[in-house]
Amino acid sequence: MSQRRAVIIDIVRSPFTRGRESGALAHLHPVDLYARILQALVRRTGIDPALVEDVITGCVLQAGEQAANIGRQAVLAAGLPETLPAVTLNRKCGSAQQAMDFAAQGVIAGAYDLVIAGGVEMMSRVPMKTDRLGRDNMGPLFHARYPEGLVNQGISAELIAAKWRLARATLDRYALRSHQLAVAARAIVAADIEELDGVSADEGIRPDTALEKLAALKPAFLDPAMKARFPQIGWCVTAGNSSPITDGAGAMLIAEEQTAERLGLKPRAAITGFAVVGDDPVMMLTGPIAATRKLLARKDLQATSIDVFEVNEAFASVVLAWQAELGVDLKYINVLGGAIALGHPVGASGIRLTANLLRALEQRHARLGIQTMCESGGMANATLIERIA
Repeated sequence: MSQRRAVIIDIVRSPFTRGRESGALAHLHPVDLYARILQALVRRTGIDPALVEDVITGCVLQAGEQAANIGRQAVLAAGLPETLPAVTLNRKCGSAQQAMDFAAQGVIAGAYDLVIAGGVEMMSRVPMKTDRLGRDNMGPLFHARYPEGLVNQGISAELIAAKWRLARATLDRYALRSHQLAVAARAIVAADIEELDGVSADEGIRPDTALEKLAALKPAFLDPAMKARFPQIGWCVTAGNSSPITDGAGAMLIAEEQTAERLGLKPRAAITGFAVVGDDPVMMLTGPIAATRKLLARKDLQATSIDVFEVNEAFASVVLAWQAELGVDLKYINVLGGAIALGHPVGASGIRLTANLLRALEQRHARLGIQTMCESGGMANATLIERIA
């Protein structure tokens, strides 16, 4: 009996817009935003939603308007069958990528023939740390293990820049590249974006940005206590070389390959490999290095076997440290722009990475791509995609 294969039929996402009250989509309830993306996916694929067996959704800040299984609320708000279940998960910034991985693994295992994976985050309406309710979310045993405490992601990005000796100018040049590539790729990625209330493009791309403007920005995370604790930090992480707070949602239809053929659905790619790792929770954002190595080893591949990589641009230092360790030429990394330009709605970004990865593979008539994502708490996912010609 041949092994079952999980294939991607199509991907759709919202425009990624500023995650503040003035953002272009901030007027939308998170449930409605995600529901409209689910509706768009069903419409674009032409699938009978009664055949879909589950909706697996990533969402990080599961509080307020995003509480209590937003995936299920969105299924019902979208008018999809009441018989369609949904589950919402949280692997921090990798939540939507984990939703995709779980969905594909379910197909391979025989639990699903047709499943939707997606993610949503409205950071304008449910801000960071909302889910903590002002309480300690670690507990005594955690604090006993880490008596000095963890740090925010900006400090972790600074620690990475210091360890890999990444200068401020290097980070800023990388950030400029992200915007330039995103501007050049607008027409390519537009096919994945569903226009919502007159908004049809990502809001964070800055065509007029320049090194001089980036160099004028002050360090975003300079803190006297952290300066004393980590004297090696050079304080070179700014708003300009970091991903912005963002609103957005996305979803993809994943099918078992023979089921897709029977239903007349044309697959765009197969999801063929997975890895997830834990890493130092203080350095926090180095997990993609280990995750990529684990995935390559598991599939008996070399980095040179991969045609395109998507490495989430939470911060420029994260991508450049990954590049230094994996030895991959920059021309194969985030070739359509990344989160520094496009934005990073934390529960949804994994879907955007897959969309860009697949577009890049199609544009280059290439075969293999890997996406990887750093995650709060010192974790990371890596996923192998194989384009179907």
